[in-house]
Amino acid sequence: ILFVIVLWRMRHLKELCVFVFLCLHLTKAQIRYSIQEELKTGSLVGNIAQDLGLDLKRLRSGRARIVTGENIQYTQLHADKGTLIVNERIDREQLCGDVTPCSFTFEILLENPMELHPVTIEVLDVNDNAPTFQNNHLEFEISESAALGSRFVLESADDADVGQNDLQNYVLTSNEYFVLKQHVNPDGSKYAEMVLQKSLDREEQPRLSLKLLAVDGGNPQKSGTVNIAIIILDINDNAPVESATTGARFSLTSADDADVEINGLKEYVLTENDHFVLQQHSDADGKKYAEMVLQKQLDREKTPNLSFKLIAVDGGVPQKSGTVIIDVTVLDANDNAPVFNQSVYKATVMENAPKETYVITVKAIDADYGANNIITYYFSDRNSPLADLFRITDSGAIYIKGDVDYEKVKKYELRIDAKDQGGLTDSSKVIIEVTDVNDNAPDISVMSFTSPVSEDSPPGTTIGIINVKDLDSGDNGQVSCKIEQNAPFKIKSNLRNYYTLVTDSVLDREIVSEYNITVVATDGGIPPLSAKKTFSLKVSDVNDNAPVFPQSLYSAFLPENNSPGVSVLTLIAKDPDENQNARVSYIVEDSSIGGSPISQYVSVNVETGVIQAVRSFDYEQIKELIFVVKAQDGGSPPLSSNVTVKILIQDQNDNPPQVLYPVQTGGSVVAEMVPRSAEVGYLVTKVVAVDVDSGQNAWLSYKLQKATDRALFEVGLQNGEIRTIRQVTDKDAVKQRLTVIVEDNGQPSRSATVIVNVAVADSFPEVLSEFTDSTHDKEYNDNLTFYLVLALAVVSFLFITCLVVIISVKIYRWRQSRILYHSSLPVIPYYPPRYSDTLGTGTLQHVYNYEVCRTTDSRKSDCKFGRAASQNVLVMDPSSTGTMQRMQGEKSILDEPDSPLEVSCPYLTELQKKHANSTLVLLESIDIFKT
Repeated sequence: ILFVIVLWRMRHLKELCVFVFLCLHLTKAQIRYSIQEELKTGSLVGNIAQDLGLDLKRLRSGRARIVTGENIQYTQLHADKGTLIVNERIDREQLCGDVTPCSFTFEILLENPMELHPVTIEVLDVNDNAPTFQNNHLEFEISESAALGSRFVLESADDADVGQNDLQNYVLTSNEYFVLKQHVNPDGSKYAEMVLQKSLDREEQPRLSLKLLAVDGGNPQKSGTVNIAIIILDINDNAPVESATTGARFSLTSADDADVEINGLKEYVLTENDHFVLQQHSDADGKKYAEMVLQKQLDREKTPNLSFKLIAVDGGVPQKSGTVIIDVTVLDANDNAPVFNQSVYKATVMENAPKETYVITVKAIDADYGANNIITYYFSDRNSPLADLFRITDSGAIYIKGDVDYEKVKKYELRIDAKDQGGLTDSSKVIIEVTDVNDNAPDISVMSFTSPVSEDSPPGTTIGIINVKDLDSGDNGQVSCKIEQNAPFKIKSNLRNYYTLVTDSVLDREIVSEYNITVVATDGGIPPLSAKKTFSLKVSDVNDNAPVFPQSLYSAFLPENNSPGVSVLTLIAKDPDENQNARVSYIVEDSSIGGSPISQYVSVNVETGVIQAVRSFDYEQIKELIFVVKAQDGGSPPLSSNVTVKILIQDQNDNPPQVLYPVQTGGSVVAEMVPRSAEVGYLVTKVVAVDVDSGQNAWLSYKLQKATDRALFEVGLQNGEIRTIRQVTDKDAVKQRLTVIVEDNGQPSRSATVIVNVAVADSFPEVLSEFTDSTHDKEYNDNLTFYLVLALAVVSFLFITCLVVIISVKIYRWRQSRILYHSSLPVIPYYPPRYSDTLGTGTLQHVYNYEVCRTTDSRKSDCKFGRAASQNVLVMDPSSTGTMQRMQGEKSILDEPDSPLEVSCPYLTELQKKHANSTLVLLESIDIFKT
């Protein structure tokens, strides 16, 4: 525990005392400051960072702030400086009233991690309020017969300040009739009474004016004043009443005596008593009479009746006398004030009691008689708000008039006056304590709440701080909190009225992503009242789940000869996380097949997981692909899982059967010999074929497609054996040619054909002569036919092409000549390169004709230059540009020794046509083919 007292003086004798009580306990600290009320806004309260032992970085990172359940925030926290300053004007009287000590409490809340530091500010009183009377004028009506010592209760002054600054005493202006007597109530409040010390006489002074001064104990002192007017009521103060003053005279009836002189009436004698004496007198004619003179104050309450004897005596001898009995009845005077039988009355009333509920009865007694004994009860402060809550009857019974609320006022103090008809009064105090009933449900205030919370938060993580208040007291204000549903959270209470909502176990967003937490606060009343507060808490995702494939092995079939890029299989991995943590990417793990990386065979779409074939596969080379695909999420760090993918290449019937035997050769003829003595079923040979395909695509069947003599041989469907089906005869030709077709069982089927030459002979020379003579002639005839057909086709194509070209050129030239002939515009000739005009200014001043001959047997050609044409003739043609360019191109080709034109060896013919004003040279090439 650390106590720090800081004192400093402010201007104009204002002092600020700061008392700091700092108690450190784990992460929570309770701080108490003391400041004066009415400090200016911005005044320093204390250095909260230093007192809590926190640095400024922690205040900023923890978003330190003040949380309070009140509407007015009296203080402000400067997190950047760590200081606590006054934010609003603090009026102690408005904040606490007459409650002392006066304080208010708030909390400093820090986050990450959450810390709650209660701070209590005690507000010290300054003397800023003077004592005040509710009325500025008091009026009393007092009978002049009021007895000495009569008390008259004065209105009490109120001072909103407390302690030394509160009301200290009353001062009454100096006078000869009344003195001031001060009293202290059990609660410490002060009130005053005027006590009569000298009898009043209306005839001498019918009215008195006094002043009552209430003074507090502040520095400087402040005071309040009220004027007191006293009106003295007249009474018959010459009658023999108890209020008669000492010396009052009462005349008696005179006695008569018939004798004269010495025998006449001599004197009067009054029997002895305490109150009266007898005085005798003689009038002018000598007649004697007597008076009773009051020598002691009468008191009806002690001796209401007196009886005397008055004796009249003469002077004769013997003496004679006469007697009269005097009965004195003492009349009542209002000389007794009402007196309460208790100075303080105490009562209790239930909160929310209905109107006209009986509370208590006060009783005052007046010793006077008759009208002076009639007492009226009333509240001393008739304008007090309490007059709206309670009423008092003439008999002194107090009833509830308004609404009694324990939460507003827990105790009422009433000052009751009892007054008789003569204006004499007495006062008493009634303390009414309100008994609380459970009429207020707990109130839940959220100080802080964090949502979302990470699913990897450890148990005990604080997610919220709540404040629960119940305005009731006792058991009615005792609150317990719990969580309504079964959830992985719990409520902890570290400070009074404050509860923290923490996690009770590990959270898993994939199981429950959002919680609706209902906190129930229940008080201890009968019946109990409760309040609920629901918190919607979202659980944020962390990357704690790797992508999962539903299968450990994926298999797919892919027909061979597929198109590159074809989709083979789609992989789907699911990640129960969300957002980026659930974004799955697919990657083919590095591996090799046959020395080549797997990336040359297959690829996978990173986002969709579609596996595609990179190239076309051949079953005969690769029958299956086995590789690993990794699914990786987008978390940090990323999590992944692997799956094995097996792609089986399906065979397609893409290979025809291959004949292994008999071997087909281009230069020689192989023949199987069958003796003429062969029996039926004689095995001539066996066609052996294989198919590199698999399955039914490799099932082979053999059929005899063509044979010289179908009735002599047959082929086994499954084994390809060629056997005789009848007896060989001499009529059978020696040379037998069999065409065997081998088919597989694919869809569609593929086949291969093999020619089997069979010689039906008994000796080899016979077979050799037969096969040698026919082979060369057949090959020659086949080649001759092929070339004849080819030559015919080429010649026909060239002829038709030349014919079309010539016709097109003729038509084009004819159309150009018609355009020039009919045009009225001047002809502006275009000169191609190396052309010259008639003036001979160009680079080539003459036109030459050429004759060129090309041959098929030599790589050289003869070229004959003709004579020059006329120099004054312009070579011109509407299509001369294209013609000359073509001629120059042909000339350049002819000049090259290795020109392709030398291969075909065409003969060139020179053609020349002349028009009226120009000469057109046309060089046409006509190819002549020799067959």
